[in-house]
Amino acid sequence: MLDVLTVLLTLGGLVFFAGATMGILRFPDFYTRLHAAGKLDTLGALLTMAGLAVYNLDPFSMATLLTSLKIGLAVGFIFIASPTATHAIVDAGVRAGLRPWVKQEDEQQ
Repeated sequence: MLDVLTVLLTLGGLVFFAGATMGILRFPDFYTRLHAAGKLDTLGALLTMAGLAVYNLDPFSMATLLTSLKIGLAVGFIFIASPTATHAIVDAGVRAGLRPWVKQEDEQQ
């Protein structure tokens, strides 16, 4: 049962990483690309590391529980650091004068 949960969490994380990669490659400007990277990479890391923590618990002992708790602390750090870093990078882009992409009127037709 834990193997199925491990595979589902890990594959879910990989799907979100793939979505972030597509967003970085396909979106038109700096801000939308960074939005895709900031949101989807954070969730992809959560799911992938949760899969790792569940996989680690298979022969349950205090050592494997401690290792899974350490993985949980790393996930907590990612949840704090990733949005903070994304905000700092966007702020640097605003200060550097990067303008967001705006759809032109003739492209709408």
